Amino acid sequence: MHHFIFPTSDAWISSGSSNIDGTSFKDQNFGRDPILEVKKEFYNSSFDYQTRAIINFTGTDFTSLSSSISSGDITSPIFYLRLYEAEGNSDLSTTYKLLAQPISQSWDEGRGKFGDDPKVTNGVSWENRNYPDGGTAVTWSNADGTPSYGGAVHSISSSVQSFSYESPDVEMDITSMVNTWLTSSYDDGGIDNYGLLLRFSGSQETDSTTFGQLKFFSKDTHTIYAPKLEVRWDDSSFSTGSLISLDVTGSADNYLYMKNLQESYKESDKVKFRVGARKQYIQKNFSTSVQTLTGSFIPENSGSYSIVDMATGETVIPFSDYTKLSCDSTSNYFIQWLNGFYPNRAYKILFKLKYNDSQEQIFDNDFEFIVRK
Repeated sequence: MHHFIFPTSDAWISSGSSNIDGTSFKDQNFGRDPILEVKKEFYNSSFDYQTRAIINFTGTDFTSLSSSISSGDITSPIFYLRLYEAEGNSDLSTTYKLLAQPISQSWDEGRGKFGDDPKVTNGVSWENRNYPDGGTAVTWSNADGTPSYGGAVHSISSSVQSFSYESPDVEMDITSMVNTWLTSSYDDGGIDNYGLLLRFSGSQETDSTTFGQLKFFSKDTHTIYAPKLEVRWDDSSFSTGSLISLDVTGSADNYLYMKNLQESYKESDKVKFRVGARKQYIQKNFSTSVQTLTGSFIPENSGSYSIVDMATGETVIPFSDYTKLSCDSTSNYFIQWLNGFYPNRAYKILFKLKYNDSQEQIFDNDFEFIVRK
């Protein structure tokens, strides 16, 4: 299973000021900006200031995930932070590292955007974790009460992703961090979930040799590329009953199809998609069995699925160890939670069949459905 949780809040914060009119960004809020910036700004060839992104995954979806893990419905999950590049980055160094750290204090997203005039200071900023309307600024601070400008973070469970001549899209393993959020007891190493802070790693954030202006889509984007927490776990189960195995020796042409695929599903649905399999060509004669005509089961670890966005062609769920087909006494199947899919969009299901002789066959037969609100 690949499951997606979207942020409840995000923003970016800046340590700099405008080189045009001197306006300080340190107390400015960018919580409603459609872009998350993680960058280093240079002035006259010298480092000037940096920006960081902060993202929080809480709310009912995260609570539901936590309950499913506690109950044993989800076992051994791994967690990935996914961010998508919003525009080309011609000034980006060919090699660099991004660091994600768990935030240690609560913060308010705010409603500001880049370019606001006058600037918005209510909400999170480089200096403040909150600045309520008509209230007093609440600064980021360390455990001893001293200021911690740029975001207060824990020293444990950080994650790093290294980049070298590749897309800036982020796919960072943050399993250790999420597990500390899910741990209920502080004595057992648990911490409160206030989200994470993303920045360039170590000295790369302020040196004069690593360059970078990364811009990712935020949760306020009007695209399908909002940040997300991707959860992956093996939910496959295999019991064939009296079904007959499909021939996967490589000597037979096979055909995969879907049973009772509906035109649309609700975004709250957890769907069991049923998959049939048989020989591509069947010569009907007196000895043809009912099982041959109605279908066979795909052997364990021989079949998997992928889901693609029809409008963009983007792979939403790739073929992986977490998309293996299951089986019961009726047929093969897979279960997909749709509450991480964008509603009112069309999707297509593909299948991969692995043969014993190492061949692989992709089935792209217009198995399409729409997710409705």
